[in-house]
Amino acid sequence: MKRRARKVSVQPQGRPSSDINVTPLVDVVLVLLIIFMVVTPLLEKDLEVRVPEQEQVELPSDVPPDQLVVSVAADGVFQLNSEALADGDYVPRLARAIAARAKGDRVVFFVAEGAASYARVVAALDGAKAAGAETLGMMTDAVRTVSPDGR
Repeated sequence: MKRRARKVSVQPQGRPSSDINVTPLVDVVLVLLIIFMVVTPLLEKDLEVRVPEQEQVELPSDVPPDQLVVSVAADGVFQLNSEALADGDYVPRLARAIAARAKGDRVVFFVAEGAASYARVVAALDGAKAAGAETLGMMTDAVRTVSPDGR
């Protein structure tokens, strides 16, 4: 029996397909998603913050006359208790007031108006540290200061 040779012809199937094969794209995206899901929890860094114990204390509405309170007004003027200070007088005057206190009792509180410049508040804090303050405190509510003569 004699085999017949077949004639094979290849015919073009039309125009080439210009569709994007999305299967590799989906594979890559899923791999990236898995990588990000694994790596993201490792990127979280903890900041240790020491928060003081909370206790309910009734605060007086007036600041004692022996307490140092620096106020920063909206126009940038510094006040030590109720005494307005020029920029050049702020650090020396605060240094004299702090030097009169015992070591360990050199606490300065700060209160700034809402419209006060952030740079001025930072300058007040830096000036207090330069003047010798050991502890800096921030006050959130404006309080009325009492002068040493009781007014």
